[in-house]
Amino acid sequence: MDHGVERQHYNVTFTLLAAAAVSYALLQSLVAPALLTIQHDLDTTTTGAAWILSAYLLSASVVTPIAGRLGDMYGKKLVMVAVLVVLAAGTALAGLATSIGVMIVARVIQGAGGAIFPLAFGIIRDEFPPERVPQGIALISAILGIGGGLGIVLAGPILAHFTYHWLFWFPLIAVLIALVGIIVFVPESPVRARGRIDPVGAILLGGWLVTLLVAISEGSAWGWTSGRTLGLLVATAVLIPVWIWWEARSRAPVVDMHMMRLRGVWTTNLAALLFGFGMYSSFILVPQFVEQPRAAGFGFAASVTQAGLFLVPATLGMLVAGPISGRLSSTVGSKVPLLIGSLVSAAGFFILAVAHDSHWQIYLAMAVMGIGIGFAFASMANLIVEAVPAEQTGVATGMNTIVRTIGGAIGSTVAAEIVAATVVNGEATERGFTIAFAASAVALVVAFLAGLAVPARRVRTAEPEAARRKIAPVRQGEARQWR
Repeated sequence: MDHGVERQHYNVTFTLLAAAAVSYALLQSLVAPALLTIQHDLDTTTTGAAWILSAYLLSASVVTPIAGRLGDMYGKKLVMVAVLVVLAAGTALAGLATSIGVMIVARVIQGAGGAIFPLAFGIIRDEFPPERVPQGIALISAILGIGGGLGIVLAGPILAHFTYHWLFWFPLIAVLIALVGIIVFVPESPVRARGRIDPVGAILLGGWLVTLLVAISEGSAWGWTSGRTLGLLVATAVLIPVWIWWEARSRAPVVDMHMMRLRGVWTTNLAALLFGFGMYSSFILVPQFVEQPRAAGFGFAASVTQAGLFLVPATLGMLVAGPISGRLSSTVGSKVPLLIGSLVSAAGFFILAVAHDSHWQIYLAMAVMGIGIGFAFASMANLIVEAVPAEQTGVATGMNTIVRTIGGAIGSTVAAEIVAATVVNGEATERGFTIAFAASAVALVVAFLAGLAVPARRVRTAEPEAARRKIAPVRQGEARQWR
């Protein structure tokens, strides 16, 4: 009798996870360049159009760590399938939307897709051979940046030849392919965390994320000293310590505070916050800069499509750096590519600050930045995976993703405020962009300094690996087999 434990080959699993990750990354970035078009077609205000992005960000921020925790408890494949079903429903609704209200509801539903990444990391950790785990996580991590860049590149051609509805129909195809493939081919994880979801902890977590991110995203429009902005910031300042207090005492915390205090976790999250601050502003600053009319004395009067092409070198850089980062994680540890990525990304912004008069200078800076992002994104996920038990992979990587998102929201807002503060006669100035580029470079240098505090690589051995998986040793005559 065959005692083998048959599993699908990990390359098939990776391909399906990559399809799911690409679909989410595209949905995150395709919409931004099309906001003006969508605003016009849906006959809404600038504020209403801005909520198309904000609703997606808020929903993803709340759902990601909670869904990661559910995956740890009830099975990562099961929760991944549920997330993809919800994402498909929201994407279809967005494709059909003819009013701003329906579009915002659809984007809230789509935000559930943010959980794809922590769930994918957990599946890779459970299903891949140990020596392949760092590379698998590195590639999935790189896809978030690659898909983000591709979305900005592809938005222009899609809008030029189709209606904005196709910004959702095309990614929906990838979502459905990934959904069917994962149902059929990806096995369920044998690793489970005990417990339940504490509703109070989940509400408190969602509460401070919403108040913080709404304050950050709307503060510029409302005014940073307005009652609404200050009220939300005060609410955040109250909710965060209450949430930490509650989770530390809960028997079933959504986020284990003991885990969050692990040196490998909090140092990586700090680096992620700072890296997000520096990196995400590039997706706002560079397209705005190159689209400036030549009469302004800088910029290249680029169209939306042309502006997207300036980001292609960054996408290629991420594609190259991701696998290299994974191999470095396997040989010298994940701390090294984090440090490399922070410094290289800082160099990219420094190039933009001092040299931005020619097309090739922008291309060079974006290629350098893409390489840095590819290294750092991949390493952060691997550092978290290495620092926590297998049954906490989903929630731990989910929190790391959200911390990076918070940093990105703050960084993007600061960059926009710097540019706005240096406007002359209603027009953006070269000085404003230069200061914003330099500020991002400084943030990434600080991220490098934070990365120095990350613990050095632990040596893996066979026995800890078995303990990490919390799976009984394979009996004689049994083996895990990949088809």
